[in-house]
Amino acid sequence: MAVRVVLRRAALLGVPATVAGASILRDSVDITVPLRPLLDALDPETAHTISLAAARVGLSPREHRSFRTATTATSGMPVARVLDSTVWGQRFSNPVGLAAGFDKDAVAVEPLLAMGFGFVEVGSVTPRPQPGNPRPRVFRLPSAGAIINRYGFNSGGVAAVEPRLAALRTGKGPAGIVGVNVGKNKDTPDDQAGADYAAAVTALAAHADYLVVNVSSPNTPGLRALQGKARLADVLTKVVAARDTALAHVPAADRPPVLVKIAPDLSRADKEDIAAVVELLHIDGMVISNTTISREGVAPGGVADEVGGLSGAPLRDAATALVAEMYDLTSGRVPIIGVGGVATGEDAYAKVRAGASLVAMYTALAYEGPSVVTRVKRGLADCLDRDGFKNVAEAVGADHRRS
Repeated sequence: MAVRVVLRRAALLGVPATVAGASILRDSVDITVPLRPLLDALDPETAHTISLAAARVGLSPREHRSFRTATTATSGMPVARVLDSTVWGQRFSNPVGLAAGFDKDAVAVEPLLAMGFGFVEVGSVTPRPQPGNPRPRVFRLPSAGAIINRYGFNSGGVAAVEPRLAALRTGKGPAGIVGVNVGKNKDTPDDQAGADYAAAVTALAAHADYLVVNVSSPNTPGLRALQGKARLADVLTKVVAARDTALAHVPAADRPPVLVKIAPDLSRADKEDIAAVVELLHIDGMVISNTTISREGVAPGGVADEVGGLSGAPLRDAATALVAEMYDLTSGRVPIIGVGGVATGEDAYAKVRAGASLVAMYTALAYEGPSVVTRVKRGLADCLDRDGFKNVAEAVGADHRRS
């Protein structure tokens, strides 16, 4: 209903019906361009709901077919070849993904992949449905290129998400990699958190290309305490056991890797403890980072004073620095998905050089629309080619190899 209302308003504003309607949205026509003033006039959560609903019913653009033959600016290398990546033994058509939080309940995975993302991470999914925190709970800071949210793991729960993920595996399967990010229910005591994560993994592991244990959202009371050494080890041990039990019939090498998502607001001791647990338990990867409770780089007052996690441009440098630090603490042995402030090819490239094998975005998509995906990918390929790298893998951790 909300999508139809916005389309009707677009027509009243003189937006051509061929743009506002679905008939031509097949190859790179971006409905959000003429509708962006309308979406920006809505509260952020409503705008996000409409955008996701539009994608779900086929009103989102597909990446233009010309990208398949695009070449880099310096040496004319095929962009697709430069970006093609293999991580955890899985092929990613490109290393630029959509971070968790955009499609929490896996309602529009295929259309989102069709925008050009190499992977989509759904969730966070909790074992039982929960509404999250009261609205309003999302706030724009356009002058800073940032968003504050305090969603609080609003989730349809595994019972709603599991059949949608299962449906993606029918036929040829999804057109890209699908990660599943899991969280605990708000009313689950912290000392029982491991059971919640294990329950979600048991239900969803069979439908995931990788799994992410989210212990770093600032919007669930006590959650970040799970990043402490003993609690983190307990949670991750239970998650790995749940995955292995649920997929006992699957060869170990073919089971989805387990990653842990960490916060940017950590002490040096916290980081060392996390690195130690990750290596001790042979955790397959890290997602770095979640939103921040810091307001550094944002003018105080107004929306900036809202409680919640900050994402977008102000987080970029801190998240990239944390990628570099965790890469160093794990001696480059643990693949990293770099998240936080990715809006350009240079942003993505900085995270790759810092140690990220893959990168993911969210806030830039909210502000700039689907066209940002292709721009980031082309920009990343041009950066790699400019500096003499034939592919992403060659550049991962390059800043650590400087003489």
